[in-house]
Amino acid sequence: MKPFVVHSGIVAPMDRPNIDTDMIIPKQFLKSIKRSGFGPNLFDELRYLDEGQPDADNSGRPLNPDFVLNQPRYQGASVLLARENFGCGSSREHAPWALEDFGFRAIIAPSYADIFFNNSFKNGLLPIILDEKIVDDLFKAVEANEGYELTVDLEQQKIITPDGGEIAFDVDPFRKHCLLNGLDDIGLTLQDADDIKAYEEKRRAANPWLFDQVK
Repeated sequence: MKPFVVHSGIVAPMDRPNIDTDMIIPKQFLKSIKRSGFGPNLFDELRYLDEGQPDADNSGRPLNPDFVLNQPRYQGASVLLARENFGCGSSREHAPWALEDFGFRAIIAPSYADIFFNNSFKNGLLPIILDEKIVDDLFKAVEANEGYELTVDLEQQKIITPDGGEIAFDVDPFRKHCLLNGLDDIGLTLQDADDIKAYEEKRRAANPWLFDQVK
């Protein structure tokens, strides 16, 4: 998992509440358990004017010019600004996979669905919770300033605005540690690989009959 320490990027605004995981990555594209390859179908029903098909080439599909991620001013955006209850709906882990694969590193919203919130941290995506009034002000700033960028400093737990202003945010210490060091669940387990191996060898020596049929 890619570590998250400090990230600066253009902000894209998704100005609607209750964006669910089926809107983030529609169910027909959930054909793989790999973490990559979902970016082209992120927000598929909003992003394109036709109905996408799994495994199809997206290059010739007509884009919806009114959708925020298709507008020139938001090209290359890597910070997503959203409204309340982002990531609600089903528990599919493909939702943060698609956001990360598209290029987003952080999301800012007043609230999230719990499962999506947890899945985001496990996949290198930083979901930040801010007061609704602060989120409103950020929406206004993004609308008024083309190319509006924010810097997200996870180590210092602050967001830095273009004028040098700072917005503090909270994050669970364990999740912060994992993101700073690029540790997903597998990475955390592998930190104890030597102890795991030693335990297995000790158990095999003490109870060899348990392993007679293990090749």
